[in-house]
Amino acid sequence: MAPRWILLSLSLLVGCTGEEQPAEQPAEQPAEQPATPDVQFNPDTLKADAENVTLVPSPAEMQRALANAGLTSELASMVSDKDIGTDVENLDQVAVRTGVILAEVVLTLKDAPKEKLVPRLESMKAGFVKLGAGDDIPPTIDELISSINNDLNREDLLDDVDLLSGAMVPELETEAGDWVVPLIQAGSWLEGAHLVSGAIESESKFDAAGSLLRQPEVVEYFLKYVQREGGDKAPDEVVKQLEATLVKLKEIASKPSLSEEDVKEIHAATGAVLSML
Repeated sequence: MAPRWILLSLSLLVGCTGEEQPAEQPAEQPAEQPATPDVQFNPDTLKADAENVTLVPSPAEMQRALANAGLTSELASMVSDKDIGTDVENLDQVAVRTGVILAEVVLTLKDAPKEKLVPRLESMKAGFVKLGAGDDIPPTIDELISSINNDLNREDLLDDVDLLSGAMVPELETEAGDWVVPLIQAGSWLEGAHLVSGAIESESKFDAAGSLLRQPEVVEYFLKYVQREGGDKAPDEVVKQLEATLVKLKEIASKPSLSEEDVKEIHAATGAVLSML
């Protein structure tokens, strides 16, 4: 199984649903079960498993990671209302934008009004189509849109999005190329890192930054694909800004500890890229 906590180590993305739902247990097992282990941030494991990173982390895992770090912010309430489209020429930028929107969908799916959520899903679908994601993903998103328009239970839809994100990885790699998934992940991480650093700053809990933001291996993983040879290298200011931001954040994340100034710089740097979308 791919390590779903990889993107959590820097943010990602990227999920916030409230209390985590316990897994169903066989009837013969006792009612009291061992506590679920805390999310672990192990750089050695991360480096070994980075190529198998999951597209989007579980919203419940993200919320637990924040709680474990002593944060009370609801990231869903911090998502911007800005519309992000995917009708741009540069495919690297399309992938990054699609990842940002995917993060926003996961974060806001539970409570966002359909008037905001459905346009995000439409933009996300358009991004996948432009990236050449194949024939299965767009109709799956259409089904999700239909469910939202018909006011189906949002908790159930969160499970559907988890399944969808897992199914996207192999199909995208097959249909669109192995560079697409990491750049979508980079967009999702970008949104999550911005929100998490903002939560740390707003709550003045800068001691939490080490466990949530100090993971240079994650930044290096994304940077490798942004800088890849033979990619979609037409001049693009967003991609250039993303690369510069990743280089800076790798430098910050490599420090033995993160200061208040480091957290503010992460928040400002990620925000600068997002403001260009």
